Amino acid sequence: MDEPEPLIFEGLKVLDVGTWIAGPVSGTILADYGASVIKVEVPGAGDPYRAFCGLVTPNAPYNYMWALDGRNKRSISLNLATSEGRGVLTQLVRDCDVYITNQPLPTRRKLRLNYEDLFEENPRIIYASLTAYGEKGPEAEIEGFDAVAWWSRTGLMDIVRAPGTMPGASVPGMGDHPTAVALYASIVTALLRRERTGRGSRVHTSLLANGLWSNSCWAQGALVGVELPDRDVVPPPTPFPNRVLYECSDGRLLQLSMIRTDEELDRFLVAAGLDELLSDERFADPASRFENGVELIGRIREVLATRPAAEWRAHFLAGGLSTSVVVHTRDVTSDPQLVANGIVAPPTDPRVSAPLVINHPVNVEGLGRVGARYAPEVGENTAEILGELGFDEAAIADYAARGIT
Repeated sequence: MDEPEPLIFEGLKVLDVGTWIAGPVSGTILADYGASVIKVEVPGAGDPYRAFCGLVTPNAPYNYMWALDGRNKRSISLNLATSEGRGVLTQLVRDCDVYITNQPLPTRRKLRLNYEDLFEENPRIIYASLTAYGEKGPEAEIEGFDAVAWWSRTGLMDIVRAPGTMPGASVPGMGDHPTAVALYASIVTALLRRERTGRGSRVHTSLLANGLWSNSCWAQGALVGVELPDRDVVPPPTPFPNRVLYECSDGRLLQLSMIRTDEELDRFLVAAGLDELLSDERFADPASRFENGVELIGRIREVLATRPAAEWRAHFLAGGLSTSVVVHTRDVTSDPQLVANGIVAPPTDPRVSAPLVINHPVNVEGLGRVGARYAPEVGENTAEILGELGFDEAAIADYAARGIT
């Protein structure tokens, strides 16, 4: 196997002046590819995302969410409401390539941290902005998490539910992580533009835009006047065998979505031991199968309930039929496909407690990654970074004593 190329973003300097996931994780992806990322945090508590893991999974053995998303960065604590703290940030801005922020727009104006402000300090800067609802319009200055702006506001929450049931909540970070990839893509596109033109630029995306993109197959239909399913109305039972879930003997559910053609359904029925149905006039052709689909589904249910789901899946795969078990999240701990593709990988830093860490989904063959390293404590690297800016020990201690860092 060829040796990986040098880290593509080695030497790239990035400031992560954001909180939570969607903005900062674009910096995590850059850091995974070798960028030097400094996370700027409020002195004391730092990024509030640091405390989230303990709130939603209080029995977790360690702060695994922060270890995942805060990795491969250094942390400096700065009180940006002070002239001294703003001055340190200005020094960092003058020498950085990428500035990532999801601060509310009013906060940016108050602190003079808009693109126009930082462009004066560094015309080559890539200013990456993440908002809930976009940079313009009547709701541009409203804050929002992915559970609202990505999930609820875009129709996803309403459409991703069983008919006649109440909508469910999104899981933590469900919209944030893919939105971070979109912001990363915007940054990389702007870096290429800068390489060709020498000009910096402002790039941006929003939770709203990414949520609508995720729901685009339905939302585009709405834009052209298609009549979409009413999720408050319970439809009659489907006659299509591949559109329902089948409970197996172990309580796990089997999905037949990839059984798509009449020929595949014939082979499936034979593999399931239901070959006698092929000579049954009720199921002899597509029209009769449609007419008697509920009966056909009932017969399949009876048979699939006799064996465990994984056993059925292996049996069908051996016959060239693709079925799938509805996965529980805990099943990812033993999925060899994840390891084989580097979707999860061991950390490269012994201080990371997890045996495996989830990788971001951007892959370029042969391109080196640094692997998952330690996620810093709040302000852990403050003295080190100030020293690199020319501060002596006395000045560093003075800033700490006065609450500037």
